[in-house]
Amino acid sequence: MSAPAPTIGPVDLPVNPPLDPMLAKAAKAVPGEGYSHEPKWDGFRALIFRDGDEVFIGSRSGKDLGRYFPEVVAAARAELPERCVLDGEIAVAVHREGRKRLDWESLSARIHPAESRITKLSEETPAIFIGFDAVAMADVDLTGKPFSARREVLVSAYAGTGTCRISRVTTDAAAAAEWFERFEGAGLDGVISKRIDGHYLPGKREMIKVKHARTAEAVVIGYRPHKSQPNAVGSVLLGLYQDGQLLPIGGIGAFTAAKREEYLRLLEPMRTADSVQGEPNRWATPEKTGEWVPVRPELVVEFDYDQMEGMRLRHTAKFKRWRPDRDPSSCGYEQLDVPVNYDLDDVLQEGE
Repeated sequence: MSAPAPTIGPVDLPVNPPLDPMLAKAAKAVPGEGYSHEPKWDGFRALIFRDGDEVFIGSRSGKDLGRYFPEVVAAARAELPERCVLDGEIAVAVHREGRKRLDWESLSARIHPAESRITKLSEETPAIFIGFDAVAMADVDLTGKPFSARREVLVSAYAGTGTCRISRVTTDAAAAAEWFERFEGAGLDGVISKRIDGHYLPGKREMIKVKHARTAEAVVIGYRPHKSQPNAVGSVLLGLYQDGQLLPIGGIGAFTAAKREEYLRLLEPMRTADSVQGEPNRWATPEKTGEWVPVRPELVVEFDYDQMEGMRLRHTAKFKRWRPDRDPSSCGYEQLDVPVNYDLDDVLQEGE
């Protein structure tokens, strides 16, 4: 992500940017007593700093997101308290199959260098801010307060019915486990748990996250050369069959340097053409193009993934192992676990 010039002047708040958000560590199950649970939103982490007319939206890495989401900046001025620091997520919701759900592709398309394009998308697919923690309010630094107190401040700070929304929470671990299954169909990523008496610890993995984890098998349809390591694979592209047609679903990109070279030696003899231009990378830059090398669809790989979005992987998959015992033609979409479709409004805090 590029770092555009700041869109605002300085703010003077009890907690000022840059601020590292509190992070989460992975767990296999939702924790029990003593925790508050909420949906894990699959968007862009965002800290909103409002000081009067000045609104700064900081990413997890401290970059200014305001340029990319002018409608959220405007909503923060109109809907949030005049002096506040809120932690949350920016997401884009679309209507699909009669229901509203998060859409990662629409969200990632907003990271674009052209202001005209950003303006157009902000009108066609406007983003929302989903608040889930209060870091400061008025002249009070809330980082040393327990989450129970911060939550009370959050829900009383704004209506949560406009562009700036509020995440639901529950202290019932059984209900959170149900959410884990149920709300995936609205485009969510799992469940986040915070200690009810826990303080806000910037940059620390104080929260607990439980994410969806699944395994499937796909056909290797091509690869992208590594952009800086010579004679190495950058990523391996995967496909699945549907009605006899092999369709691309995404890729695997996390390999050691040695494996990248090994996989190039494996795949290069199987190439069927020179590099071709495919669909561009969602984080397209001059160094990241859609160029890839097609190979004969003969190899099957087992991989871990979390969710699908439409016909594609929502995130990059993780290599598990090669499956020389599998027939590539047996790798179809029917093996995938497709969640029931739920409406995003069921996941958000209802306005008072």
